[in-house]
Amino acid sequence: MNTEIFAHRGSSGDFPENTMPAFRDAIDSGCDGIETDVQLSKDGRFIIMHDEKVNRTTNGKGYIQNLTLEQIKGLDAGIKKSTQFRDVTVPTLEELVDLLVASDFQGKLNLELKTNKIPYPGIEKQVFDYLNSRTDIKFEIIYSSFSDRSVQLLHKLDAHRVAAKLFKKNFSSAIALHKERVIEDIHLEIGWLKKHIGEFQVNHVRPWLVNTPADMEFCFKSGVAGFFTDYPRRAMKLKREMENGADA
Repeated sequence: MNTEIFAHRGSSGDFPENTMPAFRDAIDSGCDGIETDVQLSKDGRFIIMHDEKVNRTTNGKGYIQNLTLEQIKGLDAGIKKSTQFRDVTVPTLEELVDLLVASDFQGKLNLELKTNKIPYPGIEKQVFDYLNSRTDIKFEIIYSSFSDRSVQLLHKLDAHRVAAKLFKKNFSSAIALHKERVIEDIHLEIGWLKKHIGEFQVNHVRPWLVNTPADMEFCFKSGVAGFFTDYPRRAMKLKREMENGADA
């Protein structure tokens, strides 16, 4: 099976999402890729977090864009998951890249630019320039965003990089960008895909969020390019079982 397994915000089912423990477990699981999100702090630092506010995943409050790196680093990003993760901090993109390099990770990093609600002007070039400056990177980078503008800007920066457009319901812009070769792949919600599977080239589709064995099996059998899951170890185990069953 060629379908790739991406750890969604790291191994976020068992660890605090988008934190170093979640990323370390994802690497150790042997999955094909890691998905994460990047935003900008008040002082222009790359912050790894999904929500525009720190409220849901930390013991703090407020928008990332209104907080400095020092303020964000003072928050606890693990306590809401479990007391065993007390004092886990919010990572920066630099810290994640350092971890991947140190671990000799050679899979794929799907980096979502969270620009659909807060545009963070200039973030596309800042992230691109930083990653392009890292000559020690051995992994492939996939850029994605719900913002058409962001994927178009990334395409202009480097037309050879794989870029993906995410969407929930209305896929017309994603289809148009794919036809214009601005994006290579389309990321979409698994329930929506199951109802519209015949409308896509499955080798250019990566659904989210694939957490049940039934949805994982659907993805493997459909031959999608990959999928995003909170439980990469479970997905890897099922993939091995299905491959062994096919060989029997």
